[in-house]
Amino acid sequence: MTSESKDAQAQSTETQYETVEFEVSEHIATITLNRPDRLNCFNETMANEIAEIWGRVRDDDDIHVAVLQANGDRAFCTGVDLAQGAWWTHINRFNQEDPGVLLGPKQHRVWKPVVCALHGMVAGGAMYFVNESDIVICSDDAAFFDPHANGGMVSALEPMGMLTRGVPLGDVLRWALIGSEERMTAETALRTGIVTEITSRDELRHRAQELATEIAGRRPEAIQGTVRAIWESLDMTPSVALRRGLSYTQVGNVGSGRTDSRKNKRSPRFR
Repeated sequence: MTSESKDAQAQSTETQYETVEFEVSEHIATITLNRPDRLNCFNETMANEIAEIWGRVRDDDDIHVAVLQANGDRAFCTGVDLAQGAWWTHINRFNQEDPGVLLGPKQHRVWKPVVCALHGMVAGGAMYFVNESDIVICSDDAAFFDPHANGGMVSALEPMGMLTRGVPLGDVLRWALIGSEERMTAETALRTGIVTEITSRDELRHRAQELATEIAGRRPEAIQGTVRAIWESLDMTPSVALRRGLSYTQVGNVGSGRTDSRKNKRSPRFR
C-alpha cells in the first residue's frame, strides 16, 4: 500500500451496518439512519447498532464530533417500528428498560458534541435522538409531531426530554396531546428552542458538516469538558453544578494544545 493510500484510509473509515451508515473522516463521525423505506423508524437492530456506534464515538479519541442525519426524502425518524412490535416484552416488566435510551448519546456518556440535522417528519421517538444532541438544525420542510395520542399510548419520556432542553411547557403539552393532526413547523421549532437554525433541504447536510468542522478543529479536552459540565449540571442544584464545573476547568485546562487549530478561522453563521 502506498503512503498516499494509507493517508486516505486514515482520513476516512467506514463500517457497514444493517440499518445505519457510519463513517469517520477528519475527526468527524457521520451517522446516517438508513431505513428510508420505513421512514427511518427504529427497531431492535437499529437500537443495538446505534448503541454500538455511540460506544465507538465515545472511546475513539480520533473522533472529536459527530453528525447525526438520515437518508430518504420523507423523514428523519418516525419513532419505533410498530410493525415489528415490541422486542422487550419477554423481560420481567420490573427489569424492562425503555428501548429509546439506547438511542441517545448522553445515555452512553458521549461527551463529544453531536450535531443533529433534521428533515421531513420528526415524530415521537425521534426525539430520543434530538433531545440528547448538542446542536440541532433542520431544513425548512421539517415537521414535528407526536403520534402517541393517536394510538392511545402515554407520551412521557420524549416530552420530558424536551422539557430538559428548555422547550416551553405549553408547547410540549400541545405537541404531546394533539397527536399527528397538528404538525409543528420548522419556524415553531426554532421559536421554541428545539432547533437553533433552519436551512434549505439542499444546504442541510453541508451546514451540519460545516458546524462539525468548526468544532473538530478545537482542543478536544476543552470541548468535551464543556459538554460534560453543561449536561451534568442539569441534574444538579446550582451550587453543586458550579463546583463540578470548576473541577472540569481544573482538569480540562491542564496540558498543551490550548490554541485554535482550525485552518479557516472565520466564525460560523448563527441565525
